[in-house]
Amino acid sequence: MTVRAQPLDARLPTCLACHGENGQSQLPEVPSLGGQPALYSLIQLVMFRDKLRLTEPMNTMANGLSDDDLRKVADLVAKLPAPEPVADTPDPGRMEKGRTMAEQNKCNFCHETKFQGGHNVPRLAGQREDYLLKALRGYKDNSRRGYDAAMSDVVYALKDEDFVELAYFLTRAK
Repeated sequence: MTVRAQPLDARLPTCLACHGENGQSQLPEVPSLGGQPALYSLIQLVMFRDKLRLTEPMNTMANGLSDDDLRKVADLVAKLPAPEPVADTPDPGRMEKGRTMAEQNKCNFCHETKFQGGHNVPRLAGQREDYLLKALRGYKDNSRRGYDAAMSDVVYALKDEDFVELAYFLTRAK
């Protein structure tokens, strides 16, 4: 049976195998979905289904799902627990540098003061560091499509070492 022919309930275990049973990804460069705002997740799922954002296996998994199916997945994701910040002893200098960069670039405006996201803006706090780096680099080199130009504008002047510090900070943000 092809993925397109599978009902939503048959696809969900595959989603959670990659993104984590409780929405906490353990796979490199695969985002944790727990605690993402439902509207943000819905927009991303529509973009995958309609191939406005090209990322396999997401395009295949979303293929053929109805708008109602995508809403169900987005609502499920929003109810999963948000990821916990990395539980190491953070480098205070790096944390301050990342915090300052986040404030200077107004990350705390769109993504909220605790980087928990909201509405159509993703949660960044506690997200996988490698995934955040991948996403920031993708916005910078235009390999990741957004549905508005805000991220491209933000990352335009930033360097890769800035992304490294931002990702370090955000994955440990509380």
